[in-house]
Amino acid sequence: MMTATDTFANPPQHSFWAKIVPVAKKADALFHKTAKLLTPVADLLARYWVAAAFFASGLTKTVTGSFMLFGHAFNYPLSVFPTDSTFTLFEYEYHVPLLSPTLAAYLGTLAELLLPVFLLLGLGTRYAALALFVFNILAVVSYPELMEAGLKDHQVWGLLLLITICHGPGKLSLDYLIGRLVRR
Repeated sequence: MMTATDTFANPPQHSFWAKIVPVAKKADALFHKTAKLLTPVADLLARYWVAAAFFASGLTKTVTGSFMLFGHAFNYPLSVFPTDSTFTLFEYEYHVPLLSPTLAAYLGTLAELLLPVFLLLGLGTRYAALALFVFNILAVVSYPELMEAGLKDHQVWGLLLLITICHGPGKLSLDYLIGRLVRR
C-alpha cells in the first residue's frame, strides 16, 4: 500500500504530452502576438503592392520626359493627361464596354494615377480599393489578348484589393489616424 509520503517521494512520471502542451501554448501565444504586431505592416505592403502596379501603369500612359541620374533613366510625367499613344491603345486594343475610347482613356489614366495614391496613403481606402477592384475587372474584360501571366497578376491584385475592402487599411493608414483623432 502506498502512503502520502511515498507519493511525494516518488512523483508520478508525466507523459510526453503533459510536458509539451505548456510549451506549445507559449509558442502559440508568441505566434499570435507576433502576427498581431506584423498585421499593420502586411496591410501596408498589400496596399503598396497593388498601388505600385496601377500607378506605374498610369505613368506609362503619361510619360513625356526623362532624365539621367547615376546611370539610370528616370521618366516623369509632365501632365496627367493621356498621350496620343494612350488614346490609340484605347481605340484599337482596349475595348472598354459602354465608354467611348476617348473617355475610357481619360478615366483609365486618371484612375491609375489617383486611386493608387489614396490606396497607399490609406485615405478613403475601402472606397479606393473598391474602385480599383472594379477597374481591375474592367481591365481584364477590356483586353481579351491578356496573356496568362498578366491574368495571374490581375488575379493577385484583385485578391489583395478584396482583402483590403473586407479587412480595411490597418493601423498604418490615414484612415486609422483620422479615426483616432475623431474619437478623441
